[in-house]
Amino acid sequence: MAGHFELIDAPDGGFRVRLLDGAGRLVAVSVTYPSKQAAVAGISLTREIAGTGLIRDMSRGGHGEVIIPKSRPAQATARIHSHTRFPAVVRGAHSL
Repeated sequence: MAGHFELIDAPDGGFRVRLLDGAGRLVAVSVTYPSKQAAVAGISLTREIAGTGLIRDMSRGGHGEVIIPKSRPAQATARIHSHTRFPAVVRGAHSL
């Protein structure tokens, strides 16, 4: 599922970054950066965090718990609580 980043003009001046998934759906919008150079640096930082960052559940009832996906990518799921399951992202997987 390859996606991409887009640099866009921010309504209040400066620039923002949009992250879109492989189908072109909006995933995230950044804060406002003062320059394109700062926005590109933000993209680099986002790539690093996304590849190595922990998932911390800060939602109501999550108590800051770290979510660790199982290591088997074919059947991996991330467990938050015993009654809640989310599919894990599998590198190289393509959506149908």
